[in-house]
Amino acid sequence: MNKQSFIKGTMILLTAGIINRLLGFIPRIALPRIIGPEGVGIYQLGYPFFIVLVTIITGGVPLAIAKMVAEAEGAGKSDYSKHILRTSLALTVIVGTLFMFISLLLAPWVTSVILPDERVYQTFVSMTPMMIIVAVSAVYRGYFQGKQNMIPSAASSIIETIARIVCMLWFAYILMPKGLAYGAAGAMLGTAVGELFGMFVLLWQYARDERRRPNAVQNSHTDEQHHLHTPPQNRNILKRMLGIAIPVTGGKMVGSISYLMESIITARSLALAGIATSVATAQYGALQGMVIPLLLLPGAITMSLAVALVPSLSEAAARKDRATIHKRMNQALRLALVTGAPFAVIMYILAEPLCLLLYDNAEISIMLKIMAPFALFLYVQAPLQAALQALDRPGRALMNTLFGALIKMGLILYLSSNPEFGIKGAVIAIIVNSIAVTVLHGYSVSRLIGFRFKLLDIIKTAIVMLIMGAGILFGYRHLPFTGLPWLQFFSAAAAGVILYLIVVFMMKLVTFRDLVRIPVIGKWFNR
Repeated sequence: MNKQSFIKGTMILLTAGIINRLLGFIPRIALPRIIGPEGVGIYQLGYPFFIVLVTIITGGVPLAIAKMVAEAEGAGKSDYSKHILRTSLALTVIVGTLFMFISLLLAPWVTSVILPDERVYQTFVSMTPMMIIVAVSAVYRGYFQGKQNMIPSAASSIIETIARIVCMLWFAYILMPKGLAYGAAGAMLGTAVGELFGMFVLLWQYARDERRRPNAVQNSHTDEQHHLHTPPQNRNILKRMLGIAIPVTGGKMVGSISYLMESIITARSLALAGIATSVATAQYGALQGMVIPLLLLPGAITMSLAVALVPSLSEAAARKDRATIHKRMNQALRLALVTGAPFAVIMYILAEPLCLLLYDNAEISIMLKIMAPFALFLYVQAPLQAALQALDRPGRALMNTLFGALIKMGLILYLSSNPEFGIKGAVIAIIVNSIAVTVLHGYSVSRLIGFRFKLLDIIKTAIVMLIMGAGILFGYRHLPFTGLPWLQFFSAAAAGVILYLIVVFMMKLVTFRDLVRIPVIGKWFNR
């Protein structure tokens, strides 16, 4: 099994993440044209409940597996890694099966009492099989990441995305004649099929690696001997795993429940503002199904950094290598800022033409324009949270997330119920939440390891963003493509990105040395 360096592992996940995000915009663009914003709203109302249940089932287990396997591999105990895999797999499958049956039994009550739109029932039922699938996939992803082999996770995520796109649109199109509720349910069924394909890729990769082990036959006898002592060993693994996973799960639960409560409170608040249920569902669908995915496009980068940071920082912390910890943190945060900044500029300057091109809907552009400048807080949040978890401070990450969630819920209830704000109240609440949690995470990391992010990099990034914004605005107004809106948009955006890259290299935010480290194309730069 190939182990990659931090930079290489990050770039592998980053490449897969970018591919997935770009492919993911196919259903984001096509699905509203098949089931409309209201159908997207029904789909989005069911999804937060699924996220809560999956968080309970898996939660911090993948991170705990990655951390424990990284430690075991660092100590040369490959057989112990297998015991970690078996124990965690048994735990998640049992819990996943239990919650799947509970969800099926309670589906009528949940969709008629808790959720604000009864049409979510079909979507809710359609998502229940995914619980076991996601649980198994999460365990194997954590195992491979602990081995610092990011290729299986990257490959499975790409296959999952492709299968999900095809099945989501196909099933939604087939079931749409039966009504909006069935169209949204078809989209959720397509998502489940995509998850199934992703799981099969991980299982295949694991079986392939096992067959390739040169000492697989010799180790079989050793494994049998280890099995004689598995009960106490499994208990120790389970105890250690839960000790890591439970605080992380708590932190993720705050985010998941916040997401669920956000969907419920937003719809209820809009109703208090005098907005009809169908309109409120459509507005929430536009925010969560159209605007937020655009903002989270660079999230592929930040999540890749977060995933790669955990085993890397865990190893460095075990060696008490503070210099490496600081180096990795600076690399991760600088990369998050530099790669997220051009997206934020494009989404702010070209919000209206972007929404027209993607969704044929200019009305939602105001939400995108308001949120775009603050998206950078979201991009650096994931690496900071991963650092707290890798350095055994998941409880601090939990408290920061909880504080931000309480602020967000209060603001949504206060602002969205006011007719003057409406859906913009939810937008403001999400912005305040992202700022608060990111600042608290940064303060916690700083207190923990004495880390100080280079202020000069922040200033340089701000200057580059201003230069890029001016270039895009000038290009959009003066390029001779006014009769072709899509060409005018892409030309202005491309000119802005080229200008951004030139200035980034001039200010040495990215250097030639960074390019040489990139897998595959780095060899070309090295020549």
